[in-house]
Amino acid sequence: MEKTAANLPEGFPFWDHLQPEQRDFLSAHARLRRFDAGKLIQGAEDACLGAIQVRKGVLRVFLLSEEGREITLFRLKKGDFCMLSASCMIDQITFDTHISVERDCELLVLGAPAFDRVVKENVYARCFMYELMAERFSAVMWVMQQILFARMDRRLASFLLAEYDRTGDPEIRMTHEGIAGQINSAREVVARMLKQFASEGWVEVRRGRVLLLDPGALRSLL
Repeated sequence: MEKTAANLPEGFPFWDHLQPEQRDFLSAHARLRRFDAGKLIQGAEDACLGAIQVRKGVLRVFLLSEEGREITLFRLKKGDFCMLSASCMIDQITFDTHISVERDCELLVLGAPAFDRVVKENVYARCFMYELMAERFSAVMWVMQQILFARMDRRLASFLLAEYDRTGDPEIRMTHEGIAGQINSAREVVARMLKQFASEGWVEVRRGRVLLLDPGALRSLL
């Protein structure tokens, strides 16, 4: 579902630096689109969506190997921008990214041709694009560092504690498979590590959830 999003691009940081005709142009080409959870909105064979801003919901950006393994690069939440969805207009991006909807979302979409025109005309828009790409690259490098160098127990403990700190609830309502997807691991590895944590008395594993019994012990792993 989509509808015209006149004047809504004013949420972009470079909006105040655009010429009036550039503002009118972007507004005329902006759309609000809604997607249900579970929808794949960009894949290797899909035409690129364009520059997007998340107005509601959560998106997951990931890589997909030939064997079907997914590696989560980062998540986008309300207010976040993404240029990987406009990779067809950025020559330096030579790999295929996938974007899926984790929670029902509403996106402000600026079509790639329209955004490309403004980026070429306006230095502030161009700087915004490259600064955002640098920020996303940093996030991707952190993920790669975790996968290559961080021990599995540290990765799992870090995730469980981050969820606990975010919600204030010691009960993490998530399946083994869900946790594995969050930390870029296999469900069997997560199950085995949680079993080890449980044997130490740090967590209690329940159906579809994990209860933190000793957050302090988990923090000692970090």
